[in-house]
Amino acid sequence: MSDGDRARIHASAAADAAGSAKDRAQDAAARVEQHPAASWVEGIGQVANGIVHMIIGGIALGIAFGAGGSADQSGAMRALQQTPLGAVALWAVGIALAALAVHAAVSALAASRRGWKEAVRPGGRAIAYAAISATAFAFATGGSSDSEQGADSFSAQLFATPFGPWLVGLVGLGIAAIGLGFVVKGARRDFREDVAPPARFRRLVDVLGTTGYIAKGLAIVIVGALFLIAAVQRDPAEAGGLDGALHSLTTVPGGVVALVAIAVGLMLYGVYCFARGAWSR
Repeated sequence: MSDGDRARIHASAAADAAGSAKDRAQDAAARVEQHPAASWVEGIGQVANGIVHMIIGGIALGIAFGAGGSADQSGAMRALQQTPLGAVALWAVGIALAALAVHAAVSALAASRRGWKEAVRPGGRAIAYAAISATAFAFATGGSSDSEQGADSFSAQLFATPFGPWLVGLVGLGIAAIGLGFVVKGARRDFREDVAPPARFRRLVDVLGTTGYIAKGLAIVIVGALFLIAAVQRDPAEAGGLDGALHSLTTVPGGVVALVAIAVGLMLYGVYCFARGAWSR
């Protein structure tokens, strides 16, 4: 037997072993996803997610009427830090969202059996929940986090690369596409796939989900637009996160009205998260 044949045999065996390991991991993830404890993790995590969104919406509403604050995850955690429960609330939210991130990651692995496209959404949710959880833990341990500085730093790093403006523009398009996905999900009521309320609450949940998803989607679209503006102007300072996007509305005609609508929508999205936690499908 030639060395080439041996190499092909070893490569084939390695591929078979990798495929078998992948199948076992996907099967294990599917079993975990169906475990009764998974519904508890989903429920508690969505309640924590709802609290964060309600606080962000409340801060955004205050900004519309001239108050200060950061209408993003950092601002929400700072607000929680200032409550009587303080660190306890931050630890609770951080742990709940970390567990929700793990749950979403498991769902992504299980969904990958049907193709990688099926794993994209739960995988994206896992990353988002993990990021909010990390912010909560940062504040709970006495540190801090600034989402706006993070966005500026990220865009500055991209600009430092040879194709900086193009990369920043692509990031902006990607973020805007995610936002449009939220808008479409709300308008088409595709969120019904995730929640199964009792019949008497279905209309209410439809209103909460439709309004909430569209509002959150529009806010994310604006974030994407800021990155695109930064790319066109070749200025990393123009890029911003959620807080920068919402603050930017106060500088354009009619923007305050739009900001109020988005703020209310974000709070309604928070209430929707409570419903999803209670009646997750």
